[in-house]
Amino acid sequence: MDRKNIKPCKVDVSSETGRLRAVLLHRPGVEIERMTPLNAAHALYSDILNKPIVDNEYANFSGVLEKWTDVYYVEDILEELLKDNDIRRHLVEESCDMDNCDDDLSDELMELPADELARVLVEGYEDPHWDCVSEDRYLLKPLYNLFFTRDASSTVYNRVLVNSMSFEVRERETLIYEAIFRHFFKVDTLNAMAWDRDARTEGGDVQIAGPDLLCIGQGIRTNVKGIKYLAQTFAKERERFNILVQELPQKPESFIHLDMVFTFLGKHQCMAFEPMLHKTGLFAGKDTTLISIENGNISYRKVNNIVEGLRGLGWDIEPVIGGGSDPWVQLREQWHSGANFFSLGDGKIMGYRRNTHTIDALDKAGFAVLNAEDIVSGRVDMHSYEKFVAAFPGSELPRAGGGARCMTMPILRD
Repeated sequence: MDRKNIKPCKVDVSSETGRLRAVLLHRPGVEIERMTPLNAAHALYSDILNKPIVDNEYANFSGVLEKWTDVYYVEDILEELLKDNDIRRHLVEESCDMDNCDDDLSDELMELPADELARVLVEGYEDPHWDCVSEDRYLLKPLYNLFFTRDASSTVYNRVLVNSMSFEVRERETLIYEAIFRHFFKVDTLNAMAWDRDARTEGGDVQIAGPDLLCIGQGIRTNVKGIKYLAQTFAKERERFNILVQELPQKPESFIHLDMVFTFLGKHQCMAFEPMLHKTGLFAGKDTTLISIENGNISYRKVNNIVEGLRGLGWDIEPVIGGGSDPWVQLREQWHSGANFFSLGDGKIMGYRRNTHTIDALDKAGFAVLNAEDIVSGRVDMHSYEKFVAAFPGSELPRAGGGARCMTMPILRD
C-alpha cells in the first residue's frame, strides 16, 4: 500500500480467523522513550523499553503483515485527517482539555503543520519550563500504549467499538481512533460510556468468534456494565445472539485481557491457558457465563469453561495448551503473551518466538513454524503453507505487556 496515497477500505470483521484483508498498526515511536522508572507504572508498563531493539522486533512483525495484507498506519491517517481544520480543532481542543493544558498551548498546536501535529499528539509536548526534576515533563502527555492498536478500538462486525478505557493514561487514544474511523473510514461507532459513564470495554477482551457470537473477558479492563451494554445493544438488533464471558483474575497484570489466556487459531483450534480451562490456580472460582439473546430476551447460565461453552453452541474446537504440559512453564510463557496469537486466516497465525514450549505445542498440533525474518526477506513464502505460525523475535516488545493480537486492529476480513 502506498503510504502517501492511502484510501479507506470497507470495515467488516465477522470472525477472528477469516482471511485478513486490512489491518491498522502504529509503529512504536519516541513516545516509548519518554518513560522513566518513575512514570513507567503510571504508563502501565512494568519496565522501560530499549527502542532500537523494539524497532527491529516490530519491523519483523509488521513486515510479515505487509507481505500478507493491506496495512494502514495510524500516523499516516492522522496526518491526513489533520489537514481538515474542523477535525484538527476538535482533536487539539479535546486533547488539551483531557490533559489540562492551557489555551496558549492549544493555539500553538493549531498552527503546526499536519505532520508535526500528528507527531506531537502521539509523542507528547514538552513543558518549556520543566525544572529537570518533576515527573511531569510533558504538558501534552505521550501516548505510551498507542502501538497496542487493539485496545482503544475494535472492529465488531461492520462497526467499530471505540472503547471506554479503564486507565486515564490511555483515554486520549480514543480521540484519535474515533476520528480515524468516523472521518477516514466513515463507519459507525459504538461506545459503552455513552450508555453508562461507568461502563468499560477494551479490545483485548472482545473476540468476534462468529457472526452471532462474541467471547468477552471480564476483569480489570472490561467490566460487567461494559458487557451489559454489548448484550443490550445486540438484543435490540439481533433475533439470536450469544456472548461467552470469561471472568479473569484481577492480578497479576499479565491477565489484563481475555486474549492473554485465550485466542482463536482457526475454525477448529484455539490457544488456551490450561488453568483457565480447569479452573485451577489463579482461575479457581472464576466463572464462565453464556449470555443468550433471543427475540430481545437476555438470559444467563454458567458453563464449565470457554471451550465447552463453544462446543455447546455447536463448535468443533480443540485447544492447544500454551506453555506445553508443565504448569511452571505455562505461567512463565503466559507472562510474556504466550497465548496471544493473531490470525491471518484459518490456521495461519503470528506470535512470539520466545515462548518456545508454546511454539513446540503448535508444531505438534500441525503448524509449520516459520521465522518472521525469513518471511520478510523473501526466503520463505508463507502463502505456500496450509497451516503455519509466523514466529517473530520478542525480547523487548513482550515486556510492554502485549503480543501479536494486542498490536493489531483488523479492519477487514473475508
